[in-house]
Amino acid sequence: MHLIRSSTRQVAWAHKKEVAADLKPIYTAVNAEAAELALSEFDQKWGQTYPMVAQSWRNVWVNVVPFFKFPADIRKAIYTTNAIESINASIRHIANNRALFPSDDAVYKLLFLALTNAAQKWTMPIKNWKQALQQFAVFFPGRVPLTDN
Repeated sequence: MHLIRSSTRQVAWAHKKEVAADLKPIYTAVNAEAAELALSEFDQKWGQTYPMVAQSWRNVWVNVVPFFKFPADIRKAIYTTNAIESINASIRHIANNRALFPSDDAVYKLLFLALTNAAQKWTMPIKNWKQALQQFAVFFPGRVPLTDN
């Protein structure tokens, strides 16, 4: 998600939707080879106009490739970082309002309260979570408890 945002920041407003649509085949590819092919096609189309977009993808390609080892259901669940960004924003908001903490326990209590408040905001489940959970259990045997909670 961050790579897509970074890529579209380098693009003129008039081309953002089209560039974003042309980036989609890269991160939705079925495997790393298909993604690399899609990146090459993107570079052929947009390389002259926006050379840094494809270059930025190639610079971090070793970090992108492991994403394609996961099944599609897991990739859909981990694709977005909204939950993580929400937690970080909640913690930053609370921590920035305090200059110092009297003790380590004060920090722990503040973090607990921040996480509790953030958890109350989460009313929507992650899309396709049940399918992703099944895939997590298969992909990481013994690490994902499957219970009827």
